[in-house]
Amino acid sequence: MSNFEFAVPCLFGLEGIAGDELRRLGLENVRVENGRVLFSGDEHAMAKANVCLRTGERVLLVLADFPAKTFEELFQGVYRANLEDFIPKNGRFPVKGHCLNSQLMSVPDCQAIVKKAASRRLGEKYGLNWLPEDGGLYQLQFSIMNDRVQLYLDTSGPGLHKRGYRAVGNDAPLRETLAAAMVQLTHYRGRDFVWDPFCGSGTIPIEAALIAKNRAPGLNRRFSGESFLWLDAKVWGQVRTEAKDKEYHGDYRILGSDNDPK
Repeated sequence: MSNFEFAVPCLFGLEGIAGDELRRLGLENVRVENGRVLFSGDEHAMAKANVCLRTGERVLLVLADFPAKTFEELFQGVYRANLEDFIPKNGRFPVKGHCLNSQLMSVPDCQAIVKKAASRRLGEKYGLNWLPEDGGLYQLQFSIMNDRVQLYLDTSGPGLHKRGYRAVGNDAPLRETLAAAMVQLTHYRGRDFVWDPFCGSGTIPIEAALIAKNRAPGLNRRFSGESFLWLDAKVWGQVRTEAKDKEYHGDYRILGSDNDPK
């Protein structure tokens, strides 16, 4: 198995909670920064973070990290990344990202440069003048902050707040990752009575129940990384089995109420 660097974007203020979670999951080299948490690990660690993390927004594999103040520096930095190790000949690799406090501040222009550099690198490595992009999805993301670029491969797909227990959005939704953090801040472990008197669609009681049972929040959904050709699909099954083996089966008192009968 290989060793990678990962970045987990978080809602601002939740970085410390997410960092503590990753440490409790046994993941290595956890570092908390503004807006994200970094950690190191292999394919198993990647799958474990996706399936088990309650407060992170997604798990991004770091493909490159370099300074850039010009479009040429951005192009060269992306071009030097070993993208062919992760994106197959026919892989789809759309690009999205954000810029903050940097010389390069036009997101559309940066998207175009990253796409062009990635296309040239992959075309040269595969001996193709034109990449079909008719295969699986390999979503590229970039972050340009203070003139430093990080290029990522998104291993999650839909954000981790989409647990799989809610079919559609709500009028006034509370993000599941934020609800889980609110419950964790109370140090709730399942022994106390929990009552949310204005529960809306019940996000806080549901997250409290998942925490009480020690149930991994990602068991009922799929992730982009499950279709990566370079990743052994058995890893995901192993992680899900391990997570289920760690569940608790007790009696918990959790109540939600609201004046809206829906």
